[in-house]
Amino acid sequence: MSLTNEQVGRIARLARLAISETEIDATRTKLDGIFGLIEQMQAVDTTGIEPMSHPQELATRLRDDAVTESDRRAAFQAVAPQTEAGLYLVPKVIE
Repeated sequence: MSLTNEQVGRIARLARLAISETEIDATRTKLDGIFGLIEQMQAVDTTGIEPMSHPQELATRLRDDAVTESDRRAAFQAVAPQTEAGLYLVPKVIE
């Protein structure tokens, strides 16, 4: 697939990119290269191949779900301007 300079300009406007007339040719060449790679990948026969979530078969290492810090809520709320029933009270900002 080959793009025209007008198409590149339209894509740039849609993406809110400022591309000068001198940069359009270089950008078109780069985009044509990207589309060429996409066409090559789409030409590969993938019949019978299952999709993978990851390219490598790795087992995820899980850590023990253990508490590593002490409960310091009372200390944090002691310095708060206003609290009630374990919650921070803040001024109403939306009516």
